[in-house]
Amino acid sequence: MTLIHNPEVWQEKIAALPLERYDTGETVFAEGTKTGRLMILKSGTVGIYKGDVAFAQVADAGAVFGELSALLDAPHSADVRALEPSEFHVADAETLLQDPVALLYVTIVLARRIDAANHGLLQLKIMLESGESRGLIDKTLDGIEGLLSAVGSGFIRAGAGVSGYPFA
Repeated sequence: MTLIHNPEVWQEKIAALPLERYDTGETVFAEGTKTGRLMILKSGTVGIYKGDVAFAQVADAGAVFGELSALLDAPHSADVRALEPSEFHVADAETLLQDPVALLYVTIVLARRIDAANHGLLQLKIMLESGESRGLIDKTLDGIEGLLSAVGSGFIRAGAGVSGYPFA
C-alpha cells in the first residue's frame, strides 16, 4: 500500500489556521505542560531544550510541534523557544488530527524522525567499532536523543535533517 501525501492540500489546510508570533526568547511550549495544541512552523527558528541543555534547532517551514504530546496524551517533553522572531500556524490537536490529511502528514513526519534516528544509530555503531573520538560519538548521541525526545522537532524532508546533527 502506498500512502500519498498531497502537499497542496496540506498547505491549504494550514493556511486556514490562525497564526501566532513569538519573539526571540519566548517559550512556545514549556516542558511538563499540556496545551492540546499543534504548532506548525511558518517562519523563524526555534530551539528545543531539555532543562538548560539545547539539543536541536529547527528552522524548516512545516515543522510540527506538540504532536507527541497530543498523540500520547502526555505533557510536552521539552521546552520549545523562539531563537528569532517565529510564526506558527496554530491548531487544536484533537480537531486537526481527526483530519486524514493532517494525520498522514504527522505520521510521515514521525516516520522520517524514526528513520533518521535509525540511521544515526547505525552510524553510531560503526563509529564505536572503528574507534572514533569520544567527542564525535557524544555529538552523534546528542543528535539521536534530539530526534527521539524532541517536542515534534521536526519536519525532516527526505535527505535532510535537523540542523546540528552530524548524521543529518
